[in-house]
Amino acid sequence: MTDKRDRSDRRRREVLIPATAFDLPPPSNQEAAQSRSPDSFVSAKTAVPIPSKHPALREALIQLSLDPRVRSIDYVPTAIVASEQIDLGAVVVHRVDGRFLLDVVQARPIRDLEHEGLSLIALEKLGLKPWVISAKSLRREPRCSNALFVWLYNGHPVAREQRKRILQAVTDKEPIRLGQLERRSGRDPFPCIMALACADLLELDLISQPITRTTIVKCRARAD
Repeated sequence: MTDKRDRSDRRRREVLIPATAFDLPPPSNQEAAQSRSPDSFVSAKTAVPIPSKHPALREALIQLSLDPRVRSIDYVPTAIVASEQIDLGAVVVHRVDGRFLLDVVQARPIRDLEHEGLSLIALEKLGLKPWVISAKSLRREPRCSNALFVWLYNGHPVAREQRKRILQAVTDKEPIRLGQLERRSGRDPFPCIMALACADLLELDLISQPITRTTIVKCRARAD
C-alpha cells in the first residue's frame, strides 16, 4: 500500500504544469500591473511598449518573447508616404535570420482601401519580410499552454544570489533538465527559473512536450 502511494506521489511531482487555472500561482506584481493596462505589452525583448488590444496579438508577443530565435521586438507607429503621415502600427521582429513584419491573422487591423494601399507602400520601404501567424499556429500545443504558463512568472522577483546560482548551474551543465536544475539551485527555485526565462536569460524547450522535470533548459545565446 505504501509503495503504491509513493509511486503516485512521484508521478504528481513529475508534472509541473497545473491541471486547471485554479491551481495556478498568484500573478506577480508586474503581471498584475499589465492586467490593469491590457492595451500595451512589455517584455525583456521589446524596445518600447507595444499596443496589444487584441488578445491574439498579446499571445503572439508572449510566445515571441520566449522564442530563442527572437532577439528583439520593435514597434513602428507611423510612417511618411507621399508627404503624408499615416498610422502604421507595425510590429517588427528581429530574428537571428533577419527582420520580419509580425502579421497575426486574427489581429489584422481593418483599414479602408486608401489607408491599406499607403500602408503597403510604407511596409515595402521598410524592407520587411512578413511573418504570418495563423490561428492554428498560435494555438499549437504544447507551445501555447507552455508559454502562457511560463509567462505567469513574468516579473517574479529573483534575488541576486539565487539568480547567480541558477545561471551558474546551467552554465556548468548545459543543456540541463529542469529537475536537475531545481536540485542544484537551492530552495524553491522553480518560480525564479520561470522568471529568468521571461527575462530572456534562460531558454526553455516549450515545443517538444508540456513542461516537466525533463524539460531542457539552456542559457540564452547572445549576439555579438
